[in-house]
Amino acid sequence: MTAPISIYRHSLATRLMHWLNALCLFLVLMSGLQIFNADPQLYWGSYGANTDPAAFAIGGFPHWATLPGERDLATGRRIHFFFAWLLVVNSTAFFAVSFASGHVRRDLLPSRAEIAPKHVLHDIGEHLRLRFPRGEAARHYNVLQKLAYLGVLFILGPLILATGLTMSPAMDAAFPWLLNLFGGRQSARTLHFIAAALVVLFIIVHLAMVLLAGPVRELRSMITGRYVLPPADTTAVDAAAVDAATGRAD
Repeated sequence: MTAPISIYRHSLATRLMHWLNALCLFLVLMSGLQIFNADPQLYWGSYGANTDPAAFAIGGFPHWATLPGERDLATGRRIHFFFAWLLVVNSTAFFAVSFASGHVRRDLLPSRAEIAPKHVLHDIGEHLRLRFPRGEAARHYNVLQKLAYLGVLFILGPLILATGLTMSPAMDAAFPWLLNLFGGRQSARTLHFIAAALVVLFIIVHLAMVLLAGPVRELRSMITGRYVLPPADTTAVDAAAVDAATGRAD
């Protein structure tokens, strides 16, 4: 039986920033629900007064999903703003490291062949059948992972930041074009909520894929930096490629 091969996948910097981002995102989302519960209705345009019709309304989120658990808007706002800015700073550092190391260009940008409709549909079909990449293919992100990561990093993340700033009167006074860009604070709040909900969906799918693909191997790679291909997969791995991969960091 072929011995398992250990591949260096994630640098120490990437791992530390990943876990800090995960913690910040968890706290930001829960405190955001506390803020949302203060007025669990969403509006569009110039609407937002008590007598205006809501575009979307729910009864609010349960206390176990909010931070703090009891109704406390002031504390929720303090937690939300602190960890939101920590998330921005840490994400900016992650971008800098990822671009400087070539991680974005090398590992996240899909090739022209990968974004071909036939290839994307094939990957979707494989995931629906719970057939995950093996061997050499397991060393790299598949096109669905690449598109999801790029969407969160370069679309949803900046949108959440920009709409969050638009809801601040002080930022609106300094940068009034933000209100024009998003059509008012209430529209920005609605877009903020939608983008955050899409990030939650990404997290749910991400965690589900980790569990289905092998939680021990996946978590170990994000803790130690090394991803271990099981014996059944190593036959498809080229020795020279493995030697090159073991010296590579994100």
